Amino acid sequence: MPQLLAADAVDLADPALHAREDLAPVWRHLRAHEPVHWQPPRAGRPGFWALTRYEDVAAAYRDAERFRSDRGNVLDTLLGGGDSAAGLMLPTTDGARHAELRGALMKAFSPRALAGVVDSIRAASRELVTEFLDQGACDFARDVAGQLPLRAICDLLDVPPGDRQRLLAMTSSALGSDSEHGLRDDSWVSRGEILLYFCDLAARRRSDPRDDIVSLLTQVRVQGEPLSDEEVILNCYSLILGGDETTRLALVGGVAALLEHPAQWAAYRAGDVATGPAVEEILRWTTPTLHAGRTAGQDLTLHGTRIRAGDVVTLWNASANRDEAAFEEPDAFRLARTPNRHLSFAYGSHFCLGAFLARAEIGAVLEDLRELVGEMAAAGPAQRLYSNFLGGLGTLPLTWRPAGA
Repeated sequence: MPQLLAADAVDLADPALHAREDLAPVWRHLRAHEPVHWQPPRAGRPGFWALTRYEDVAAAYRDAERFRSDRGNVLDTLLGGGDSAAGLMLPTTDGARHAELRGALMKAFSPRALAGVVDSIRAASRELVTEFLDQGACDFARDVAGQLPLRAICDLLDVPPGDRQRLLAMTSSALGSDSEHGLRDDSWVSRGEILLYFCDLAARRRSDPRDDIVSLLTQVRVQGEPLSDEEVILNCYSLILGGDETTRLALVGGVAALLEHPAQWAAYRAGDVATGPAVEEILRWTTPTLHAGRTAGQDLTLHGTRIRAGDVVTLWNASANRDEAAFEEPDAFRLARTPNRHLSFAYGSHFCLGAFLARAEIGAVLEDLRELVGEMAAAGPAQRLYSNFLGGLGTLPLTWRPAGA
């Protein structure tokens, strides 16, 4: 694979590359030899920079002046000329406005505010695992991981129960697909449908506010002014995608890793590993958000390479979380790993709002698996997503038996 890189044959923007190939050799080569990598223009797309070392990715997350989010934070939108939600949505806002809006939302995502939601998550996890464990088989990606994060974020947004499965279908195809054809055809349609859905829900909350985040967004004032309808809708869009997809992929990938590393699963079941470190290792190992997109805010030089103001720069979490300089034996799945300062929730001012909630969801499922499941095994091939932004499995067929069966 390093030889292919020398010939500029790898296209990091290609969703099929991330679905079909093991990129570990690519990331190792880039970290060692080309930490500031120029991805040449390909398939009608402009070129862009790729940062792959942990230290550089973490530093870029901290530096919102030199690496800006206010033109977009996803590679595809940046290569398309910029995000239409730039400056309107929390992840694509920088500076004082970002800090004020984030501060308002943080109140709804604090551990104290989420206590009731966490209780609901634990009950829902037990219900889902028990239901499908009794059936003896399931697609874990669809039946458990596809349901729990959606319930949690929909509780926070107060999405009516009858709309939730429809939202799951839309979010699942908005940023990834089980096939290259599906990604090309469905993603823009799904994104539009999500925006239209929240347009209607936000209008209802403006006239009839409740104790939920959609209502909070319709009532909050930032820099002395209320959010526009467009800002409310776009922030709902961001929350539903961030709260559902990434945790779902971490759960699916975590269970797949337990199947592939039976000694780690046995150690966890025996109580030799605490749930907290196990959750962090699953987040590092799966790295659901492969990259974050940034725009260079000024001319800068990094490792002797000149980056021009306005250039697209990608921060590859998928590489940083396997960096030998930051993690001992990074290609080993070790549930007891500590410290574990992974970048799966980003870093700095754009650190994930829902990190506490995601950890609670993954921890609840792990504890239910440990208590309730006796044996589990893969029941067919798992299928990876076609996406250059989200990484993980779209399917995971399982057979499993209750403990003591």
